[in-house]
Amino acid sequence: MIHEYLISFMTFTFIYIIIVESLNLSWGFTGLANLGHMFFVGIGAYASAILTLNGMPWYMAMIIAAVLACFLGVIIAAITVRLKGDYFQIVTLGLVFIAIAVSRNWVSLTRGALGLPGIPYITRNNFYFMIFAFILAGICTLFFYWLTNSETGKIFQAIRDDETAAAVLGKNTYAYKILSIGISTFFAGIAGSIYAHFIHFVDPTIFDLEFFVLILLFLIAGGLASIKGSIISIFALGILFDAIRFVVVSPELIGAVRNMLFMGILLIILIFKPRGIFGRVDV
Repeated sequence: MIHEYLISFMTFTFIYIIIVESLNLSWGFTGLANLGHMFFVGIGAYASAILTLNGMPWYMAMIIAAVLACFLGVIIAAITVRLKGDYFQIVTLGLVFIAIAVSRNWVSLTRGALGLPGIPYITRNNFYFMIFAFILAGICTLFFYWLTNSETGKIFQAIRDDETAAAVLGKNTYAYKILSIGISTFFAGIAGSIYAHFIHFVDPTIFDLEFFVLILLFLIAGGLASIKGSIISIFALGILFDAIRFVVVSPELIGAVRNMLFMGILLIILIFKPRGIFGRVDV
């Protein structure tokens, strides 16, 4: 029992690492506060679920799901990245509400609030699935370390710090912002696909703001523009949040206590340590 619990905890941790690091690329390194990041995670989950339920091999479905999320990310970014500050955030947040409405009402495709059960296994052995998630999270981490330290990554950070100065130096800031969102949403689609195949079910709650608040907490606690901080915060806070089930006696109270803890920690970090553990910029 404890063995299965640890495997499940570690698998979710590796999935969260991919989601948070992909969000960190657009938000922390490029300065694009994408509040609609869970839209792309959900697109990856739904696309992979629908394709595999209709007979496609999981690895092809995962690639298509990631490419679809990336494609939508590039299209949306091409329209929205010219917006500044709060306007960009409002538009991207609107994607979440659109996704919730579509997934709940397009019953013929998504089964609405009933969701899509029976998503095929990648492997029936959860330990092997954990290893698979670990490998993908490791590849993702190495890629983002390489990217953020490359010339392209330096341009992303220059855009975040002073877009006008980057443009004066001859950099096409519009194209680089689209590139950042495209890469970010590609990995979000992969994470969504893994998530769907691990729990074998997906429904509109994957777009819920409660899920995004958890991801946002991991990101802010670890610090913007810090891959190392994201990983440490996911492990540390994940252990803390899971410990609640062993402390809170009544099962009905676990969700409420966890949500209050989410918001309490988030507020404390924003007030007293706005750069998080290892962050390089303020939220």
